[in-house]
Amino acid sequence: MATGTLSTSNATGVEGGEIKWSAVKNKLDVLQRAIELYYKDEVDNEALVEGIYAGYVNGLGDPYSVYYTKEEFDDLMESSSGTYVGIGAYLNENPDTGRVYIVKPMPGSPAEEVGLQADDIIVSIDGEDTTGMDSAAVASTVKGPEGTKVTLGIARQNEKEILAFELERRTIEAPTVSHEMKDDKTGYIAISEFDDVTTSQFEEALSDLKEQGMESMILDLRDNPGGNLNVVVDIAGNFATDDLIVYTEDKNGKKREYRSEVKKSVDIPVIVLVNGNSASAAEILAGCIKDYDTGKLLGTTTFGKGIVQQVLPLDDSSAVKLTVSKYFTPKGGDIHGIGIKPDIELEFDADAYLKDKTDNQLNQAMELLNQ
Repeated sequence: MATGTLSTSNATGVEGGEIKWSAVKNKLDVLQRAIELYYKDEVDNEALVEGIYAGYVNGLGDPYSVYYTKEEFDDLMESSSGTYVGIGAYLNENPDTGRVYIVKPMPGSPAEEVGLQADDIIVSIDGEDTTGMDSAAVASTVKGPEGTKVTLGIARQNEKEILAFELERRTIEAPTVSHEMKDDKTGYIAISEFDDVTTSQFEEALSDLKEQGMESMILDLRDNPGGNLNVVVDIAGNFATDDLIVYTEDKNGKKREYRSEVKKSVDIPVIVLVNGNSASAAEILAGCIKDYDTGKLLGTTTFGKGIVQQVLPLDDSSAVKLTVSKYFTPKGGDIHGIGIKPDIELEFDADAYLKDKTDNQLNQAMELLNQ
């Protein structure tokens, strides 16, 4: 490896904790000259500049604060609408490793068809390492024109080698709410994430189950990575005895309360299913129900993401997402890094589910509601 020293006037770019932008620009000029003189391949200057912006935000050391290019921001907005072209999998990121993993494939999706599984870690996309990419960037890269193919490198528990899966992209209409009557009196509603379409889908599901004579409810928030704060506030109003659903505090201690205009409409026994992948907005709903004692939580301790991000669009159509505050349940519960402990702790029996689709947590909820 050839070595040499390039002059940067010995400026670090930071003095006394303050950024010295002249020194930063000088160092960038030196790096640019070095690339022009020595880098062996053609250079995409637009990608270099976008990399500067992304690296600047990444320097915060917060896995939830991210810079989005115009294309990535467009994809982010599209995915929250409930319809997009992709592989059909819910994604989340591990805050400790920074790696993006599959929460679960959507039913009938390309992801499910090729055999992708919950907790599969996406380590590469078409041969490109995903290190440093957040879930939105991974989702944006996985998307593409309908009918085209993408190859994912997957690290899977108990597999020594990286697995390769080729998937064909399709239009994904992502229903975020599913529902059914489990017996003649127990209704079941599962919310996979909180998107713009989720409020209306939940209202339709709730209305349909009531018409079918629902006398008790199982609300399934397992593997729900969260989503839109305003959406979960609206839905939580159906279960809350007060309009306060959650409140936040920013770095200056400024408090903001989120209150639902939706009045309590669920006056029957409720059991909420949760697990370690129930995160963020899902924890807001679970925490609200637990604080107001309008239902019981069953399963395992939730993820513990008690912070709020805000997406700030920029005037060049790019955007930045920043962690802006911490949230607390109605009674002041701080769940960040801790999670919410269920009232009834029960590990999921994965072996039984793989054998014959037996869901021991769901079955336990049914037994309790039928007592």
